[in-house]
Amino acid sequence: MNYKDYETAFSAARLNKYKNACGGNDNKALTLYRHNVKLCQKFYGVLNVFEIILRNAINRHYTAQFCDTDWIYHQLQQGGMLEHSPQQAKVLADITEIAGHGKYTPDKVVASVTFGFWTYMFTKVPFRLGGQSLLRIFPARQNGLGQKAIFKELQQIKLFRNRIAHHEPICFDGAGQKSMVYAQANYALILKYISFLGYDKDELFFGLDVMPDGVMNKIVQL
Repeated sequence: MNYKDYETAFSAARLNKYKNACGGNDNKALTLYRHNVKLCQKFYGVLNVFEIILRNAINRHYTAQFCDTDWIYHQLQQGGMLEHSPQQAKVLADITEIAGHGKYTPDKVVASVTFGFWTYMFTKVPFRLGGQSLLRIFPARQNGLGQKAIFKELQQIKLFRNRIAHHEPICFDGAGQKSMVYAQANYALILKYISFLGYDKDELFFGLDVMPDGVMNKIVQL
């Protein structure tokens, strides 16, 4: 395939970002595009692990807090902690669908809700209605790091995750130049919260090919 074929496949608007960052060089633009895809693949693994351990920590906490294994469903009801969640209708519809298939369990509900649902737990209202105790899931968090700051950083990770999910580039700075600053900052933030949750990243990722350093170096050196 020549460059025009790739433009047809991926769209000129998408490839132009990479071409501009490579000084108009078609071959380098395609190489950079492929490196970005590989980098996103690496981060997808990191984010997948982080999302699972975060949601499980929150689930364990509120299961104990409310003495209720089905706390998500019950807290979405009138008067519950999540009554005014922006995802209330969607989550209740998903719960109805799961139940309609005759396979309803609280664990299936935990696995079905979005990362945004879990980060929402750290906003002011559900945090207060949940007993202002959710930060206990981070036994190794920095002193003085409170609900508001944690929500802000988790939102940053969520936005990073969404860029990857929507196939957006993560290898540029604000001016459209090649840069690993954005990716590296989010990588460091994810690792920080893995540590806050009480896990060692090397043990957690043992046997998994998730470290993106090699791809980052190729992008910088291109």
